[in-house]
Amino acid sequence: MPGIDKQKLRFKVENTQNLPTIPATLKNILNFLENSSISINKISDFISKDPVLTMKVLKMINSPVYGFPGRISSVNQAVLLLGLNVIKGMLLGVSVFELMQKAMTGLWEHSLGCAALSNLLAKKKGLKSPEDVTIAGLLHDIGKVLLAVNIPELYEKLIAATDKHGFTILEEENAVLGVNHAEVGSWIAKKWNFPNQLIEIIQFHHEAHKAKTANLECCIVHLSDVLIRAKGFGFAGDHFVPEVNQHAWDNIGLSEGDIKELLINMEESLEDYEELGA
Repeated sequence: MPGIDKQKLRFKVENTQNLPTIPATLKNILNFLENSSISINKISDFISKDPVLTMKVLKMINSPVYGFPGRISSVNQAVLLLGLNVIKGMLLGVSVFELMQKAMTGLWEHSLGCAALSNLLAKKKGLKSPEDVTIAGLLHDIGKVLLAVNIPELYEKLIAATDKHGFTILEEENAVLGVNHAEVGSWIAKKWNFPNQLIEIIQFHHEAHKAKTANLECCIVHLSDVLIRAKGFGFAGDHFVPEVNQHAWDNIGLSEGDIKELLINMEESLEDYEELGA
């Protein structure tokens, strides 16, 4: 397969909202997220003016993925409870659902599973803002969506070649493109003004030892990604289960019993995950 110019690819990715294949609502969201001075009130108003978007955001917040005991009935309540960064990430997550389905069958389910398990792990480790880690789990593979949207034919061939070559999707991307979905995801996360913690997790979710500002959070998303793959929940681009980063395993410090318990709880929390795409 032919190589690709990395700088040209980055330019295309960073201007994804200009593609004709991007739905109008998502274009508006992407333009909106690029505003670095966005406020809680503005984002609340933006969501509230779109009934479909409001429904999707509230459905996601009230889903078992987050585990809130009470029902959240309004966008204002959600924004105040979760904060600007989480809502921005959630807004992107629910808005790229259709693109994620088109990019790769099973990618949305994989991402939801990773989000749910990240949430459970973050709570088990006593992190103050488990919702931040949940969003990182939901968006960790956003780079795959961007590659599928910007170089669809090449990326489709690349996914198909993983079985033939015996490579993971990450290895295939590096070999063919000279860049992988984690780095591509970080490009756009920076352009969309996401917090450094989220950018770092997206960029290093396969290399958790490299994370500096959010190391434990990155380790959690990494381990969740591997465990969800091992469980066969959804599809992340290949049929292989990568090794767990040793640093991540040591840093999180869970027993096999802890892992089994988490996977059982994750399955229970995602029994109705299909409704989240409605």
